[in-house]
Amino acid sequence: MTDSSFRSVRIDRVSTGKYVVHNERGGTLPVGGDDFTPVELLLAAIGACTSIDTDTVTSRRAEPTRFTVTVSGDKVSDREEGNRMTNLAVTFDVEFPEGPAGDEARTLLPRTVRLSHDRLCTVSRTVELGTEVRTTIA
Repeated sequence: MTDSSFRSVRIDRVSTGKYVVHNERGGTLPVGGDDFTPVELLLAAIGACTSIDTDTVTSRRAEPTRFTVTVSGDKVSDREEGNRMTNLAVTFDVEFPEGPAGDEARTLLPRTVRLSHDRLCTVSRTVELGTEVRTTIA
């Protein structure tokens, strides 16, 4: 039996500066070159995590007519503390149709976004709380 809390991905080198990320379900994601940078993947992970939380709840009430999430921040190069991102911001631009179902979804949106940020989104919670990253050579 495997631990249901364990998560992992495998990253294979394609060529200098180009890689493919694989998950156990067969998904792949190109990284490097003209594809996503690791920093963009971090921003995408934060945004996708909270988007999924929010969309799951609100779309039960009404299908959004617009659902766009923008994640931004500043990349800082610091000799003392090392490279990192600061000023991370997640901005939701969501619209629901007119009517009772859309009204209910609009009412739930702020609470759902806040709940995702404060409790549910594993990615942003990990970034905000901080966790050690161990690096080893096999």
